[in-house]
Amino acid sequence: MLQPRPLLLHHLPKPLFFFPLPTTTQQIQTRHASHATQGRANGAAQGPGKRLGAKRAASELVVPGCIIFRQRGAKWWPGENCVMGRDHTISSLVKGYVRYYRDPENHPKRKLIGVVFDQGENLPRPRNASRRRRLGLVPRVVEEMEKEDEGDGGGGATQQEVVVPRQDASLGNPMLKALRLAGATAFTDGYQYRPSNTEIGRAAKESGHEYPVYKPGDRWLAWRLRTARRERAVEMRALRQRTSAGKKAGKKKQQQQQQNSGGRV
Repeated sequence: MLQPRPLLLHHLPKPLFFFPLPTTTQQIQTRHASHATQGRANGAAQGPGKRLGAKRAASELVVPGCIIFRQRGAKWWPGENCVMGRDHTISSLVKGYVRYYRDPENHPKRKLIGVVFDQGENLPRPRNASRRRRLGLVPRVVEEMEKEDEGDGGGGATQQEVVVPRQDASLGNPMLKALRLAGATAFTDGYQYRPSNTEIGRAAKESGHEYPVYKPGDRWLAWRLRTARRERAVEMRALRQRTSAGKKAGKKKQQQQQQNSGGRV
């Protein structure tokens, strides 16, 4: 007995014409950036100058900590009484005069910067020569009168070199008392020789001069007067602003009234 075949798709008759289904396509236009926004691209311009180079010329007077030369890299090296910082800046360690020099015996290719104490000194020093250091002391010339000897009919003043401490210690130091009696002066932080403030005060007192006593006055009263003056100034400023605003408003209102009256006519 024959069984019916199942109906399959390929058994169906093929159409004569094929009409494709309509499809919808959407076109989207995108615009990409044409310039990079990272710091590497925008920060490529040349920045301000760093002011490198020599800050002190040869034979110029410098004080401790004074910058002599600014550089990038060790083009110049520190010589005597100088030091180099971590950014290759060369500065002075003592008070003296700048010297630009070379030392072929120690460093044939290096250019050095040093500081000497006296104007007539030169660098480099001879081989195995001792390095001059102040060690916090400064030589001073003090004149002393010699006693007349019986055998010598004439006497005169002689000069003696006295070493004075850089920092003035307490008044109880016997060495400082002797130096003060000899006429020596102290070397202050301002890099100058001058008597101490105590000596200046004593000299003014011993000379007999009378100076007017400083009277500070009533600071509380001065503060109250100053505060009241400031408040009065603020009030006057606000009053002037209100007056000017009222004048502007009145003028504007008057102009509007004139315009309205002119339109009616």
